[in-house]
Amino acid sequence: MLSRPFTAARPLSHIFLKPRVLPVRTQVRCLSEADINDPGMNGGYINPPREKRQFRDPYADWWDKQERRNFGEPVHEDNDILGVFSPHEYTHFTAAKGLFLNGCFIAAVLGLCGVVAIYYPDRPTVPRTFPGGLDRELGGKGAVLALSDEEA
Repeated sequence: MLSRPFTAARPLSHIFLKPRVLPVRTQVRCLSEADINDPGMNGGYINPPREKRQFRDPYADWWDKQERRNFGEPVHEDNDILGVFSPHEYTHFTAAKGLFLNGCFIAAVLGLCGVVAIYYPDRPTVPRTFPGGLDRELGGKGAVLALSDEEA
C-alpha cells in the first residue's frame, strides 16, 4: 500500500518555476592561539622522520622484530601507511627496465610467429595433378547432375 503523500497529485506549476538564487556566504574563521602555536594540529607531537619500515634493516637488534622498532621509539603520525603491514613498495625493477623486458618479450613472440609463418607446411610442396583435371568427377561442365531425394 502506498503512503498518502506518495499518491497525492501535485500540480505541474512547480516544474515551470525558476529556482531562487541565494547569495553565497563565505565562512569567516578566526585563527585561534592553538592554530598559531601548533600548525600541524597534532597537539605538539614531534613526528620522527618519515621512513617506511620496509626499508629498515631486518637483521638489526629491534625490540619489536616484526614491526622493526625499538621500545619507546616515537611512532609517526602516518604509522598505518609506514608500517610493515602496509602495501610494500615495488623496487625490484624500474619502469624503464620493465618496459624494455616487455618489449623484448613481444619482439620474441612476433619473431617466432614470423618464423613459423615462413616455414609452416600449409600446403603440399608439389600440387597433385590429374588427367583431365577431374572435371567430370567433380560435376563440372558437361557432367550429369545428380538426382535429389525428391526426384528419385
